[in-house]
Amino acid sequence: MALENKLKIESFDKEVLREYDIRGVVGNNINQNTAYTIGRTFGCTVSNRLKSNVIATGYDGRLTSPDLHQALCEGLKDSGAKVINIGMGPTPMTYFAHYHLEADAVIMVTGSHNPSEYNGFKMVLNKHSFYAEDIQSLQKLIDQNNLKLTEGEIINKDIKKEYINRLLQNINLNKKIKIAWDIGNGAMGAVIKEITINLNNSDNILINEEVDGNFPNHHPDPTVPKNMEQLVKVVKDKNCDIGLAFDGDGDRLGVVDNLGNLVWADQYMLLLCSEITNLYDNPKIIMDVKCSKVFFDEAKKINCDPIMSKTGHSPIKEKMKELNSPLSGEMSGHVCYADDFYGYDDAMYVALRLLRILCNQEKSLNELINVYPKTFSTPETRFDVDETKKFLIIDEIKDRIKNTDGKIIDIDGIRVENNNGWFLMRASNTQNQLTCRAESTSQEGLKSLIEIIENQLSLSGVNYKFTI
Repeated sequence: MALENKLKIESFDKEVLREYDIRGVVGNNINQNTAYTIGRTFGCTVSNRLKSNVIATGYDGRLTSPDLHQALCEGLKDSGAKVINIGMGPTPMTYFAHYHLEADAVIMVTGSHNPSEYNGFKMVLNKHSFYAEDIQSLQKLIDQNNLKLTEGEIINKDIKKEYINRLLQNINLNKKIKIAWDIGNGAMGAVIKEITINLNNSDNILINEEVDGNFPNHHPDPTVPKNMEQLVKVVKDKNCDIGLAFDGDGDRLGVVDNLGNLVWADQYMLLLCSEITNLYDNPKIIMDVKCSKVFFDEAKKINCDPIMSKTGHSPIKEKMKELNSPLSGEMSGHVCYADDFYGYDDAMYVALRLLRILCNQEKSLNELINVYPKTFSTPETRFDVDETKKFLIIDEIKDRIKNTDGKIIDIDGIRVENNNGWFLMRASNTQNQLTCRAESTSQEGLKSLIEIIENQLSLSGVNYKFTI
């Protein structure tokens, strides 16, 4: 029997309806009623658009995910959906279910890389990202008071074996390689042991592999250097060829080279491009606006056609479909293959492709990365601002800076390229933050770019000083 007597449809707190997903603090603006409402509204949306309603669901290892998932499934069931519950695992396994089970849509309960008190929902409908206006439309359905109540069904199906087999398909490592894996106590822990057992020619060291929603060892966000310190130490101490790290739901990849240096996404993307360019004639490769100019310059040298895109895994995946691109990525570590894979972000699949490439090279990962031009840069720098003012601040800066020297790119925030290098200032679509990054070929040039950023922020009432 459905939980209709216990759970109810309620309007969303506007803060949870983000650009790429639904996300908030459990017990504050995310609860079981929220999950139930998402189920009813999303199920209704799928039925209205496709006239069928088979929806696969999964959830990550956060402590609050099982209860939210149960309520979500009940909401979907009450929309008339046939719900296929694949259980706990990484977000990419739920994406895989979309194709493998021929579902009409999927929903994943996950807080991704956010702090443990957060949780949320990622959705895909008919193999397209469900984001932006799609997400906002769920509230409109509530306002219209037009949600049908129809009894569906919930079935359970374990697809871990099929998912693992698909990941390992065509992945053959032609020489011995020693790998350190940091699962971050995230949802990839549900499958990592079986993957490494079946990965040929690999000597695997697993850390933080047990799923634990308390994240007792470090926060699972591989873009933050502090979170990578444990993996760096293991790589150095155990003389590993590479270190690989995942975020909480397994759709973002962090990489450490054989000397313990962090390898950012725009760097390892060039290695991925080197394989793709052998398979396609001048392939279009998509990378987000936060990416180094080095990537775009070097990708052209190996006969790729690099395309700059908005930040965010959802717009990048849609851009891939639009341009028929075989590969895309963003600095946060979301990387998508659409050559012999499905075109969504699966960090484990990307890791396996990277391992295959590395095993086809005579040089170490450090040697391969070091051929690219050296730059001086800030890390991706995020700081809190008033949620209601973040986009206004960027608009103010854009208006002031539009007549400055250099090339202005405004596809997402404002990116300025001048003789000293480039800088980016944009409002986060998922948090009450501004994001800034700067890069130059010299330390002096970097200081000059930072001065521009700090001055522009100050003119908009934001006092922030970089430390480099």
